[in-house]
Amino acid sequence: MPRSEDSSFNIVFDLGGVVFRWQPEVILRSLFEDAETQDCVRAGILEHPDWEELDRGTLEPDQAIERGADRTGLPQQDIERLLGAVPRFLTPIDETINLIRNLTVSNNRLYVLSNMHVASIKYLEEQHDIWNMFDGVVISSRIQKVKPEIEIYEHLLATYQLNAVDTIFIDDLQENLEAASSIGIQTIRFVDPDQCRRALVDLNCM
Repeated sequence: MPRSEDSSFNIVFDLGGVVFRWQPEVILRSLFEDAETQDCVRAGILEHPDWEELDRGTLEPDQAIERGADRTGLPQQDIERLLGAVPRFLTPIDETINLIRNLTVSNNRLYVLSNMHVASIKYLEEQHDIWNMFDGVVISSRIQKVKPEIEIYEHLLATYQLNAVDTIFIDDLQENLEAASSIGIQTIRFVDPDQCRRALVDLNCM
């Protein structure tokens, strides 16, 4: 599809790692003292396919806790404590939020597309007053689709009637960007807010 004559863009932000810090190592160190347990939780919980199913919204937290305890041999209370801690460790990246705020005065339209557990997005929506800056929000656990599956990008485009070539997706993970790019969406690999701002300037978004 050709670029539209409208000079504005649809700028789509991931949340974890872009707007909010995602810091799994900090979480592990804060909850589990020894390195062996941290490694066990990392492999058995954070990097296990169940984590993606929590993102997808197809696995209930109680089930994830029970299954995680069975896999790791840790008490269910430890897994529950981990899941309960995750939302509060998603702290805002103030420079990114300032960048988003600056973009709201442009002709661009702003969106969110993020993989996130039900409890985490609920917490962020309750704690942070940033959501009125966005024209639309797509969260994986609310639509049972996750990045980098193509269907979640198609859902974003269809729901908000966006032209892919007018859309720029910002994410910190290359696999998510490659999936978006495969259907014609422009992409920016997020490293830090200053680099992201420069990339948006280069694309004539600012």
